[in-house]
Parts: sequence; C-alpha cells; structure tokens
Amino acid sequence: MKRSRINDIMRAADDLIRHHGFVLPPFAYWTPDQFKARSDARAIVETRMGWDITDYGQGRFDTLGLFLFTLRNGRLSDLQRGGGMCYAEKLLISRQDQLSPMHTHVIKAEDIINRGGATLVVELYGSDDQGRFASDRGGVVACDGIARPYGPGEKLRLAPGESVTLMPGDWHAFWGEGGDVLIGEVSTVNDDVTDNVFVDPIGRFADIDEDEPPLHLLVSDYDRWLTA
Repeated sequence: MKRSRINDIMRAADDLIRHHGFVLPPFAYWTPDQFKARSDARAIVETRMGWDITDYGQGRFDTLGLFLFTLRNGRLSDLQRGGGMCYAEKLLISRQDQLSPMHTHVIKAEDIINRGGATLVVELYGSDDQGRFASDRGGVVACDGIARPYGPGEKLRLAPGESVTLMPGDWHAFWGEGGDVLIGEVSTVNDDVTDNVFVDPIGRFADIDEDEPPLHLLVSDYDRWLTA
C-alpha cells in the first residue's frame, strides 16, 4: 500500500469514528517526530496500541482489507498468571463488501460488536478435533449472551448494537453489507503478530510504499521508526 493511501484512510476513519460519537485517544494524533520524542510511551509501543491498516499484503484494500485501532491492550504474562490487565479493546472499520479473511485465534476470545453503520456479516465455520479449519463443521457462539448454534458457512447478520462472542476455534470472516460498519472489539490480550491463524496463506500486515511521510505511525512501523 502507498503511504499516501494509508494517510487518507486514517483521515477518513477518524471522521467516521467521530460521526458515531467516539473519539480516539490523544496518542492517536502524535506525529512521528512527537512519538519519537516521548519518553513515556513504552507501554504503547510494547503492547502495540495504535493504528493498524492492512491489505493483508495483497494490494487490494478495497476488497480485502481492514482498518483497526488498538485502544488498549494488556500483556500476555498477565493473562498467563491469571491476574492484571488481561483484556484489550479495538475499534475497526469494515467497509461495504470489504472482506476480512477467514481466520481464528489460538488464545484470544473476543466480542465483535456492531457499533454503528450498516449490517456486519460474520461467516462462521467450526474446527476439527485438532483445532484446524473444518469446512463440514459448525459450532455454537453467543450473540449478546444468547447461545446461537451455527452450521458450517452460516452467516450471522449483526445490526447496530448487536454482537457475537467468538472463542478460539471459531473460524470467522466478516464484511460490511449495505454500507460501512464501525466495529468494537473487546477481547482477551491481543497479539496480532502470532495469534492470527488464516485458512489461506496470507500476510497480516501491509507492505508499504513510502511515497510520502506518514501522518501517524502504524503499529507495524514501531520497530523501524522508534528503534534508537
């Protein structure tokens, strides 16, 4: 993806988020130079809070992509010991007919919440006995606390205000139907580097063409831009 396109997506996402009554935290608006100058941002960098815009390395963001902003994130060590900050929260934007491809997580349990906009479609499959994708199996999820059995390939349609709880082994893909959707994600500790398992071999982060300076840093920029 071109950096100029990423910058444009950031501006448009901020507008959409504000339109739905949410405001990103102050660190979202730091310039790269301001970020570099901070001596108190270690937790933001280490837990990879911030902007995340991906085309999964495929160069087709409009049809295969996702906008994410990690608002808060705990540490895996806390989750492993069963105490402390064991949770994470994100805002996502899924555009109309923009696919977030089929995947699951090894550790993370998550609530996916339609925070506003159009309908969010979530396609579901179950796992085999080894936890692998099973095209012939369904499962059971919770929709706003109510058990909801699903068949293989069944599509949930979530209106604004509705949510689904996904556990490790619930394979899922999603997209906006009829328009763009602002999504909330509340989960256990999030690790996008190691805890995404895709059905098809695919990258998690975008390859970036630096055609202009970054408006704000992506979480995938931290290692390169903030390493002294």
